[in-house]
Order: sequence, then C-alpha cells, then structure tokens
Amino acid sequence: MKLKSHPLLFAARLFTVLALLAAPLAAMPSDGGTASLKSVDQDVQALKQQLIDLNRDLFKLEEELLYPASTQVAVFLSVDVGTFFALDSVTLKVDDKEVANYLYTDREVQALHRGGVQKLYLGNLKAGSHEIVAFFTGKGPHERDYRRGTTLKVDKTVGAKYVELRISDREASLQPEFVVRQWE
Repeated sequence: MKLKSHPLLFAARLFTVLALLAAPLAAMPSDGGTASLKSVDQDVQALKQQLIDLNRDLFKLEEELLYPASTQVAVFLSVDVGTFFALDSVTLKVDDKEVANYLYTDREVQALHRGGVQKLYLGNLKAGSHEIVAFFTGKGPHERDYRRGTTLKVDKTVGAKYVELRISDREASLQPEFVVRQWE
C-alpha cells in the first residue's frame, strides 16, 4: 500500500510521529525545562570525566607499550639559580644521533627557574654502553653568547634509566656549570 494513495493512513502516521516527538516536551516540568537541562548537563559532565580518565589510561598504556621499562631512557633538564647563564636552547644527542632540539621561550625559562623540570627525551636503548651529549646555548656572563657541551657515558642495564641535565651557577669562578647525573 503506497503512502500517497491513502491520505488518511499518511495523516495517522504523521500524527503518531508528532505525538512521539511532543511526549518529552509534555513531560518537562513547568519551570521551562531547567531541571531536565540540569540533568542533561550532569550526564554530559560525567561522560566528560569518563573520557578524561579513559584518555589518561590510554596514554599510560601507550607509554608502557612504546617505552618498556627494560629499555626506557628518559633525559630531564633543570635549572638552579641561573644568574650566570640565560638559556636559549638545548640540543641532545644519544650515540651521535640527534634526538632532541629545543628552543626556549622566556616563559619556559622562568618556569625552569621556579623549579620546573622538563622531559627533553624519552626513548629506548639496548643494554650496553651509550654516550649522551648535550649542547646548551644562551647568554653567559657579561651578555656574551655562550655555547657549552657536556657528555655522559651511560651503561644501560635492564630497567629504566633516568638522566638529569642540570644548569647551575659556580660561584667561585662566576661561570655557569653544566652537570649531568644519573638517577637511581
């Protein structure tokens, strides 16, 4: 039976659809639906929180899969005082391969001076001996351009390895000091 050939059947179906659409509106409270809107808003907020939690769990899982603890190497940068050196950029090499090159904004440098620590690199290394080289550029004493490098030989064993690059002031010589240390 075609819908166009029976106008009464068409009108009955149209009336049913309109009644189904109007039912939620009729069930709304007389306050204009604010209670219903609050309920929807609460549902959306709960869903949003679940999505944030799921995203965090997926990020953790991704890190565990891409960087297993047995081969993981992480390199961090911190700044202590910084009176004799104004950081501009850092270049990081692992086994003669450039793995990180970072140019800092004034805001990022201020955050480092307030005690912030930046994760420069997170990667995988096989067990054995490796060389980590970092080059720091910036303004040294008396506003002169300053480029300094530091090297660390790392014996990677099974388990995660954490390395800190620390820029500090050497008061005795009025020069910046670039220290590399391994965390246990």
